[in-house]
Amino acid sequence: MRALSAGLQDHLNSGATTLCWCWRITRNDGTAFGFTDHDRDIAFDGTLFEAASGFTGSEISGAVGLNVDTLDVEGALQSDKLNEADLAAGLFDNARIEIYRVNWADPAMRVLMRYGNLGEVSRGGSHFRCEVRGLAHALQQPQGRIVQYGCDADLGDTRCKVALGAAAYSSGGTVASLGASPRSFAVSGLGGYAANWFTRGLLTWTSGANDGRTGEVKLHAKASSGVTIELWQRPSEAVAPGDGFHVTAGCDKQFGTCRAKFSNTANFRGFPHVPGNDFML
Repeated sequence: MRALSAGLQDHLNSGATTLCWCWRITRNDGTAFGFTDHDRDIAFDGTLFEAASGFTGSEISGAVGLNVDTLDVEGALQSDKLNEADLAAGLFDNARIEIYRVNWADPAMRVLMRYGNLGEVSRGGSHFRCEVRGLAHALQQPQGRIVQYGCDADLGDTRCKVALGAAAYSSGGTVASLGASPRSFAVSGLGGYAANWFTRGLLTWTSGANDGRTGEVKLHAKASSGVTIELWQRPSEAVAPGDGFHVTAGCDKQFGTCRAKFSNTANFRGFPHVPGNDFML
């Protein structure tokens, strides 16, 4: 049961309403966007809710218990703030979303109907559909640490403490030529590093159409013909020769790698000496 303000309740009781839906999406970087199905822009709480953005929502339903409530939001990519490239780049992954029922004649009369996170997003041409997951979905995710052989820290974070800014673990480079796949390309600037040194590392584009976006390295190969990089996912924009990037070393989370590659066994966050399933054998 949602508590409505006296003004909104009186408006609903009048029988003639001026209501619309408003969606506010806040990305993980803190950038917020507002959209509404009304034919004019609406502003409240410091957010401008853009009209004619192509947003529509499915029926909202709720259930008692810890089951995850979901609904779908779909629409056309008609807003400059919401475009296919940003969706493909993952900028809206797990973004926070708030759904309001608003009196467009007096936006102070509103009620928060749903609060959650964006889930699966599907795209097709200029159309998109995204799943809105209720807060209970966090209860289905692993919480806390898991006793396992491999390390559960992210390379270079406050628990790992490896200085990724050191020349041994990071370098800049440039795309020399494109490969057979949109995910692979020959590069210059990494000739001084051993093969696979940057496999599982993070590549951040510093120029070109993908400037500022990141991708995980699937393979760092080195041969007599040169050095190639292959990413796990295709960049949202086309890669071109001359595009610059910065890449950091990769880690397979194994104790031997932590010792030989990073000399960081004191900060290893796994349990390499716990007996495995074959101990009984």
